[in-house]
Amino acid sequence: MAHPIRHIVIVGGGSAGWLTAGVIAADHRAHAPDGLRVTLIESPDVAPIGVGEGTWPTMRDTLARIGVSETAFFRECDAAFKQGSRFDGWRGSEHADYYFHPFVLPRGYGETDLVQPWQREFSHVPFADLVSFQPHLCVQGRAPKQATTPEFAAVANYGYHLDAGKFGVFLRKHCLERLGVHYVPDHVTGIASHENGDIAALQTRAHGALAGDLFIDCTGMQSLLLGQHYGIGLVDQRHVLFNDSALAVQVPYLNEDSPIASQTTSTAQRAGWIWDIGLPTRRGIGHVYSSAHTSDDGAAADLCAYLGTDATPRKLTFQPGYRRTFWHRNCVAIGLSAGFIEPLEASALALVELSAALVSDDLPATRATMDAVARRFNDAFTYRWERVIEFLKLHYVLSRRPGAYWDDHRDERSIPVRLQELLALWRHRPPSRLDFHRIEEVFPSASWQYVLYGMGFTPEPGGTRRTDPTVAAQYYREAADLTRRMLGALPSNRALIDHIRRHGLQKI
Repeated sequence: MAHPIRHIVIVGGGSAGWLTAGVIAADHRAHAPDGLRVTLIESPDVAPIGVGEGTWPTMRDTLARIGVSETAFFRECDAAFKQGSRFDGWRGSEHADYYFHPFVLPRGYGETDLVQPWQREFSHVPFADLVSFQPHLCVQGRAPKQATTPEFAAVANYGYHLDAGKFGVFLRKHCLERLGVHYVPDHVTGIASHENGDIAALQTRAHGALAGDLFIDCTGMQSLLLGQHYGIGLVDQRHVLFNDSALAVQVPYLNEDSPIASQTTSTAQRAGWIWDIGLPTRRGIGHVYSSAHTSDDGAAADLCAYLGTDATPRKLTFQPGYRRTFWHRNCVAIGLSAGFIEPLEASALALVELSAALVSDDLPATRATMDAVARRFNDAFTYRWERVIEFLKLHYVLSRRPGAYWDDHRDERSIPVRLQELLALWRHRPPSRLDFHRIEEVFPSASWQYVLYGMGFTPEPGGTRRTDPTVAAQYYREAADLTRRMLGALPSNRALIDHIRRHGLQKI
């Protein structure tokens, strides 16, 4: 008789562990006597890294999926709205250059070619500003919804900024009180294996051996199960994306009513870039950089110059890469244990969400079918990590900034072949669904358009598609009209967040 999958053991807490536990427990009725058993082991000796403060709009669906209240989330996680990313100084070709990568699709996207008419008649206007209302909301610091908009519903598409440490605590509380997750606060001291090489049980310091059917490694960069026990190494990406260090600091607002930014701001530097994230009570700021192109002291000096004051940041190091295999035998890695590239575009939590959802949706009923599920999972996430790497690299290869760091990024030897081919195709037509054909792409082709044209990429005149420019012009007018109406109707980010914290949002 085939061995059924009845007990899932997750090792490691933080955002990755508790999100994964929440999704699986909610989907598979862990709270019920006949439901799947979900256990999470979290070492009291290991503190979470706690700097993953940006999410994608997918987080709204994930939180709703596990039954979280958006009002409680805002109150307990120091959360704010995020409507996209702003890139300052990345083009390097003009004074005060910046562009937006918003979360809203361009008006008329997929209906007509919006690029050729923009290039011919409106190139003096940033592409995103012409085809989308959302950059204008961000410039004005507006919220993406109104006080009467129900929880998780949106007027403008949005994700979140959040306090990562508080988020992990919030998820743990929800999983334990509402979803039936079993919690073991203990340190793993050993791993016992079956004869076939599967993990049989984890030996803990105080609770003895904990057996399970499927083990999920959420132990961060140490990757206790997949990396250390099974020896599954990283596919190193330092030859493509050079950043391997970060300095992080938390900065208070000057006043309690200071505006809260509606986007993550990423500002290019000599050998990296600085993130700036606004929460209700503080800003999270950090400098991501390449140790091969600047020293820690040099990076700290650039960070202090940005802040306009001295600071004592926390140093983080990482090896950009992803596991050769994510699911091996009865062990799957999710979160930093699966890999990390860099925080640009906040893909880390999104990959956790995608991983947890696929494990839950495609959960094998028995050990006999697990290997087939694992192959599909590995195929999906190798593809996703490769697309993330290409998308992040796109931000660098089109920059005209001077210096060795930027020169090395533009070196053809550091650019993935697939990205080189796409850039050649995009000389003659915009990025489209033909280039990214999977149902659940990490970044839709619209995102590639926002970055491509935001970075100043100039396609060849004419292109391969003959379209009526009056159709695009109508969509430009619609975007402008939406901008006027939304700016007149939406409150400021801080005003809506203050309202949520005091009065809450209505349930859907």
